[in-house]
Amino acid sequence: MRGRVQPLIARARDRGLWLWLALVVVLALAVAARMVALASQPGGLYPDEGAEALDAYKLLHVPGFHPVFFHDDGGREALYAYLVAGAFKVGGETVLVLRTVSATIGILAVAALYPALRRFGRGAALAGMAWAAGALWLICISRDGMRNILVALLATMLLWALIHWADRPGRGSALIAGAVAGAGLWTYQPMKLTPLLVALWLLWIRHRQRDRYQELKAGLGWFALAFVVVAAPMLLTAVFDPVNYFGRVAGVSPLNPTNSDISVFTHTLRTLGMFVVTGDPNARHDVSALPLLGWPLFLLAGTGAWRAWHDRDDTAHALLLIAFPVFLLPPLLAVDGGVPHFLRSIALAPVLAGLIGLGAVELFGLARSRIHAPWIEPVTAGALTLLFAGLGAGSVAAYFSRPVSDRYQAYSYDVVALAQAATPVDAVVIDDYNRIDVEFLTDAAFGDASRRPGIFTSGSRIGDPARYTEVLALSRGDLSAALGPAVAGRARVMARAPDGRPAVWGVAP
Repeated sequence: MRGRVQPLIARARDRGLWLWLALVVVLALAVAARMVALASQPGGLYPDEGAEALDAYKLLHVPGFHPVFFHDDGGREALYAYLVAGAFKVGGETVLVLRTVSATIGILAVAALYPALRRFGRGAALAGMAWAAGALWLICISRDGMRNILVALLATMLLWALIHWADRPGRGSALIAGAVAGAGLWTYQPMKLTPLLVALWLLWIRHRQRDRYQELKAGLGWFALAFVVVAAPMLLTAVFDPVNYFGRVAGVSPLNPTNSDISVFTHTLRTLGMFVVTGDPNARHDVSALPLLGWPLFLLAGTGAWRAWHDRDDTAHALLLIAFPVFLLPPLLAVDGGVPHFLRSIALAPVLAGLIGLGAVELFGLARSRIHAPWIEPVTAGALTLLFAGLGAGSVAAYFSRPVSDRYQAYSYDVVALAQAATPVDAVVIDDYNRIDVEFLTDAAFGDASRRPGIFTSGSRIGDPARYTEVLALSRGDLSAALGPAVAGRARVMARAPDGRPAVWGVAP
């Protein structure tokens, strides 16, 4: 008997060793895809990134400035800016540090998938992580300095916390689940749907598993308490400042009459087609408008969805099935901007990882049950490994092969060039949106907001231009409005776009 048990123990140890080795490799690839060349890729600084950086700068330098919700740039939850402020304190106030915060969160989101999906088996968790590590969509968002990437991490933590609560009903697990759900409101718009997800999930459990629902119901008060305590600042903002808190949601919805560039029907078709047919036209969210999954991964996720439906009486599988349509609502209902919109789809990341992981396990089991040969397991595992490795390699190649011309407008290279050319004795003519970049970059460069160059809104007249050594703008027309046609006629080109057109103009008034 002992002679039979020892080989089994040795085999289990070998499998455990291979599992940990695979996890290390996947995480190493996730780190490389998100951290390598971060100083130059993507480059530039989009104003939405600049808004986070500027508010983080203010948190460190403006006495009494400690909001929980920012009213500028469409309204933003403050958690990300506080994280960036901490990073600025340690590493300096630079664009690289800003984006390193996002990349780190993106890596943590991949790592968090293992405990979140472990309930579906080690193979499913590993496969889900492997997909997320190399997903082009997630690589793009992880390398931008915006709060949206927090959703990938918090949504993953939410899956783990809810599954943990359902598996081990009690006060402690309910408190943890409620706290994680409340923390999601500090991130980005899609997590506002967390209460809807939890409500639908509990109703499903009540319908399919009465006994388990009664156990969860006993801890529902503790869940609600933790949720309210953690989310209290956001909930109070929603109550006392609803215009700013819900303003962005209303602005991008079909209720806004200005959002009529595309019909709701076409918007819906393009959004549903984002998995295999079309991709996000925004170069910050995608590369070359590639689909979010593609056919092989879509079929794998579909197989996982079939497995989840087959096991829908299980609370964890039911959570995946319910989370998918709930977190598909943001890109479906928000009709402003490019279509499909990968950034608004970010809460789907852990759900897709779970479905792809389930699909990989189902495919592996199907091959093993249909083909009774010793080589089928390593061959199937190898094929899946090649699929995920190929995805990662293709994503990295697509991302890093983009020329500057493809990123120039998407990341406001011209605005950055203007800010870098300005000195404290100069004036800058810029629109209200792009001035965010100028304010952060000049404040960080000169170390003091009081040394910021004079900033004037595009179309306005500079009353005393003689005060400034040089006046800079993105167009000769802006200089003409600010200084008059005669002075603007003397302007020289200070920076050019990759196609050779003038990008920054300057003139001594």
